[in-house]
Amino acid sequence: MKGKILITPRAFAKNGMKEIEKLKQQGWEIHLNDTGKSYSHEEFVKYAKDVDGIIIGVDIADREMLKGCKNLKAIAKYGVGVDNIDLDTAKELGIKISRTVGSNSVSVAEHTIALMFACAKRIVDGAINVKNGKWNKNYEIELMGKKIGIIGFGNIGRHVGRLAQGIGMNVCAYDVFPINEKYAKEHNIQICLLDELVRTSDVITIHTPLTSETKDMINAERLKEMKTTAIVINAARGGIINEADLYEALVNKEIFASGFDVFSTEPPKTDEKLLRLDNFILTPHAASKTLEADMNTIKMSITNLITDIEG
Repeated sequence: MKGKILITPRAFAKNGMKEIEKLKQQGWEIHLNDTGKSYSHEEFVKYAKDVDGIIIGVDIADREMLKGCKNLKAIAKYGVGVDNIDLDTAKELGIKISRTVGSNSVSVAEHTIALMFACAKRIVDGAINVKNGKWNKNYEIELMGKKIGIIGFGNIGRHVGRLAQGIGMNVCAYDVFPINEKYAKEHNIQICLLDELVRTSDVITIHTPLTSETKDMINAERLKEMKTTAIVINAARGGIINEADLYEALVNKEIFASGFDVFSTEPPKTDEKLLRLDNFILTPHAASKTLEADMNTIKMSITNLITDIEG
């Protein structure tokens, strides 16, 4: 036996069984989450304590959990965000961490554009009104010729930019890391400072990790700087936009609409005031839930994990 691997993301039981069989044939012992739901933290800790590698989804790999895993050599994140892993402790213990960068970029970018259209064209409240016997026609927003401001210009952000240009939008981008000027020039991307992007964009979309620096990056102060016709999209991580401040901005018509796929607490509480607003659209952290993204991420996370364990 080569070693033990714990796989927690539910997508593996649904779409990854062929890849798991390949691992078994190579001599790996696999503990797969086939329950159809996420493990509790207690279950996760119990199953992780004697494995050599983990493919992790949303489970919390905190300091206590990591220190209890005496054989753990590597963790492969099923996805990109690693805010659920104590990276400092992992480094201290010599545990290698990998991410599936780019595996779900197309799906998340398309979902972002879908949220933008739903907000601009008031698709959701229009559908609900008709189903309830109301024939209300609300003013919508044209997107052609408007500016989309992309905060975080990595794989997903760049693909959002390409899709937006396909419908005639102008693209400006901000990132905490330097944006490649050659790429920006070749693809007609305006590189902006954050405050300029917030102030001048018609659509603002978030594609940056949640860190101590990005938490509450979009707050009451920045929301007040936006156009009253602005649309704000978050398909990155909850907590980057202050949800209480966003509620006030939407209620007071400081911005036009907002669309979220992620929340600071997931799932959000059903009595959350934000959820009841007509100009707030939400989806259940599902931007990457396509078969294509699942297969890309399954294969990449396995490759990453085995490389790190054996490397």
